[in-house]
Amino acid sequence: MSCFISEDALIQKRINDEIERQLVRDKKEMKKELKLLLLGTGESGKSTFIKQMRIIHGKGYSNDDRLKFRHLVFQNIYTAMKALITAMDILAIPYGVEGLSEEAQQLVSVNVDTVKEVTAVHQVLITKLWSNSGIQQCYERRREFQLSDSSKYYLDDLDRIFLSTYCPTMQDVLRVRVPTTGINEYPFIIRNVVFRMIDVGGQRSERRKWIHCFEHVTSVMFLVAISEYDQILVESNEPVNRMQESLALFETISTYPWFKTSSIILFLNKKDILEDKILISHLSDYFPDYTGPKRDYKQAREFIARLFIESNPGRSADIYPHFTCATDTENIKFVFDVVKNHILQQHIIEVIPGL
Repeated sequence: MSCFISEDALIQKRINDEIERQLVRDKKEMKKELKLLLLGTGESGKSTFIKQMRIIHGKGYSNDDRLKFRHLVFQNIYTAMKALITAMDILAIPYGVEGLSEEAQQLVSVNVDTVKEVTAVHQVLITKLWSNSGIQQCYERRREFQLSDSSKYYLDDLDRIFLSTYCPTMQDVLRVRVPTTGINEYPFIIRNVVFRMIDVGGQRSERRKWIHCFEHVTSVMFLVAISEYDQILVESNEPVNRMQESLALFETISTYPWFKTSSIILFLNKKDILEDKILISHLSDYFPDYTGPKRDYKQAREFIARLFIESNPGRSADIYPHFTCATDTENIKFVFDVVKNHILQQHIIEVIPGL
């Protein structure tokens, strides 16, 4: 038997050795990239959180960037007004002003998706409607129909928004509601490590797409709108409490085998709205297991946090809760700094020495 290796065998060995070296390099590089999966039901604040990451850890939003949100703000205003006008009929609330109901129908017929500007006629009409006592009464009953949390923010500032020179502020950008469809990624670098945050649509119809994102996830970041304890899910044919829907989804997510080694960060979002709402809408009316005092914000939020943490007893020690307001940049900066340090310590400190 010959002790010499053929030239073809040597070439093949060099190729194999190079492949092995490349695999080692790829594995090391992969460990320098952390995949953060952002999950939650619709309108829980996931897209707002992504925007905050761009502000805090990315390039932010220039004047030109913010101007691109101008028509989206207008669309949000039209959407809010259409929802209020429709609810006025359903709830049988009178406008109290002759002819205003007929005038309002001008807005109902608008195709919101094509809106680029608000006409002068519509500016006057929207302003008139928002100051109407019937519309205000309807707004107070908003838990009975679908209305974006940002509606009042925009409608209270129509004089500024309707200026011809209007350019959205950073807060305007953060509050714009555009339903997420498909899968959106936002990578950013912190201390030489790539954080790849993945945002997927939260509506029921979008959830079947999630499974494609489940592999190699460092952390699951689950957002729940804790202000939705008294609201109904519009997407469902049956009356479903929005927080119960979120709780059921969280319980399911926490049991998935894909996330067995992934930490679960629980963002209990919209704490500011809960603080205001709890004064007039009692938690025990919707969650009878709550036995704490009425109108007590701290007791209410702790009860809601326990609902989620204890939903899967087997993983309660691996769930890290944080109360957040996704539209508050300083709050998100502080909370994510804590989360970031936890993720780095748990997953890469031993892989990248000296980090």
